[in-house]
Amino acid sequence: MEILWVLMALIMISFVLLPFLRRRRGMIEQVPAGHPDAADPADYGFVRTEELDIRMPGPDQDLLDVLDVVQHTQDYRAAQQLLAGTEAEGELRWQRVQAFAGAAALELQQRPGGVSEAPGGQWLRVWRAEAPKDAGGAAVHAEFLVQQAWRTSTRGTDDFRIIMEEAKDACGQAALLSPGDPVPYIVELSVARGLEYTQPEFEQLWLKILDRAPAHMGAHLAALHYWCEKWHGSRDLANSFAEAAAARAPRASLLAAMPLFAVFEHLPEVNLVSSFYQSEVVTKAIHGALFAVHAARPDDPMLAHVRHLLVFFLVRGERWSEAMSQLIHVDGHVGALPWTLSPDPAGEFAVYRALAVAGYEANGGSPATLLH
Repeated sequence: MEILWVLMALIMISFVLLPFLRRRRGMIEQVPAGHPDAADPADYGFVRTEELDIRMPGPDQDLLDVLDVVQHTQDYRAAQQLLAGTEAEGELRWQRVQAFAGAAALELQQRPGGVSEAPGGQWLRVWRAEAPKDAGGAAVHAEFLVQQAWRTSTRGTDDFRIIMEEAKDACGQAALLSPGDPVPYIVELSVARGLEYTQPEFEQLWLKILDRAPAHMGAHLAALHYWCEKWHGSRDLANSFAEAAAARAPRASLLAAMPLFAVFEHLPEVNLVSSFYQSEVVTKAIHGALFAVHAARPDDPMLAHVRHLLVFFLVRGERWSEAMSQLIHVDGHVGALPWTLSPDPAGEFAVYRALAVAGYEANGGSPATLLH
């Protein structure tokens, strides 16, 4: 352990001496590429920091291929076909709707348009105009409006409310086009947070989702935000919601990991004490998430989300070997909590990866002993 603490001290001291260090919710902003204290990812087959994909939590090659086609051709039809062939009640459809909406929003931000240039994301406008009855396009448009409200407006302003009200109407239209699809109602969960639905109103919306997809992990994570202390609930309400979801989780469901997400949402702004991450509450939540990961289907689209959050808690709790076991599954993609809260998700992830490697090696681990 003395060697480990020397390594940790060297890393942390070097961070202090660099202007790149900033802690928020116990997170480090980045280790610059080529920093001498950063572990070489090549030793473990890890992807180099500059090559980490920040768009998604895990691989979805079909989605990436379609996004590439849509953005290069500005033709929406490949996206329409992909969503039409994606199971309505599954996690993958929700993730793909978010990805298409996010891509359109980012395009618009980068190319707002002008006298001689069409605005970015034009393919989504054409999609809605040419196929107004297409449920996939309607859902993407609703999510696009939600993301626009959060990206471009300040909560509580007239602009924010106007966009959110438009998003609410778009959710209703999308729901009418596909009555059994939970996605329009999942999109509305963010609207409910922004427009400050009362708790009875929110619970009515939640029941519509439970009727359609009772074990939908993405929906539960979206709903958890509403119940958090920083929004319209409290620490106790959020914990109760998460624990109830875990208690009724069906076999092979990742809902058993919900309490860990509730713990994360209520972390103190600054906490540098490792014992907090070894406390009974945190340890219990970690074990629930580890159980969920071990029981889940290998192809569960939400599995990467849970693994990424586990990396954060396992590193903070100095459980190096377990952290490494999660890293080998998610390395390469970092578009998930907690990394996406940082201005530099790849750099944030790389810091935790370097700490995990340092701790692992200080306790006798090596690339040869890491089980894949």
